[in-house]
Amino acid sequence: MKELTQIGLDAFILPESAPHKPIVVGVWKGSEGDNLPCVVLNSHYDVVPVILEHWNVPAFEGLIKDGKIYGRGTQDMKCVCAQYLVALEKLKKTRFVPKRTIVVTYVPDEEIGGNDGMNVLLNSPWFKQQRIGIALDEGLANTSNDFSVFYGERLPWWVHVSATGSTGHGSRFIEGSAVAQVIQVCNKALAYREAQRILLHGEDSEHAACSHAVAKKKELTLGDVTTINVTMLRAGVQAAGKD
Repeated sequence: MKELTQIGLDAFILPESAPHKPIVVGVWKGSEGDNLPCVVLNSHYDVVPVILEHWNVPAFEGLIKDGKIYGRGTQDMKCVCAQYLVALEKLKKTRFVPKRTIVVTYVPDEEIGGNDGMNVLLNSPWFKQQRIGIALDEGLANTSNDFSVFYGERLPWWVHVSATGSTGHGSRFIEGSAVAQVIQVCNKALAYREAQRILLHGEDSEHAACSHAVAKKKELTLGDVTTINVTMLRAGVQAAGKD
């Protein structure tokens, strides 16, 4: 928050923030901010855990090597957190005054679902009072002066499949078991997933873990495909009564 105030923004921590998980907001009031919808620049400041044996450089030092910064969360997502600050600071120094109000938001917990982050922000009284024209969120670190923008109307659709079936002694070939039915559903889901993955990635194995990079390279967007993942499986025999 100190960095936001130093460059001249009105900054505060959202009162509804969860303990030790502050949602930080910075506001640059536009000259016509009362009449025009605002611009929101959002990013998350939490990152995935560090598994040190998988690193070949120090994970917490922000090592600069070959013109790149190496460290925990440098690309996902602290690079964008810093880019907002640098860009706004440079605009401030030119005495630029935006017509629209610019709002910067930093949220926690994106990597674990956003319940104490984006969920709290969206349901806060302050956020519900905002008139938002456009919001920019997570993206890629650019190595040039170009700024890539990915656009897509994508929403999650959680599918919960429950199956019941026959049970019996382990020495028998039990037909129609619940697990067998669930596996059929999973196989169909994974087959569809592979077809969509090939549509986006093709034979590209270099960027297999980053669909954004592949989309940029192929001039496709994630909005052209449907991502699907089987994330949880729970199975077992439930006793209906007591002996």
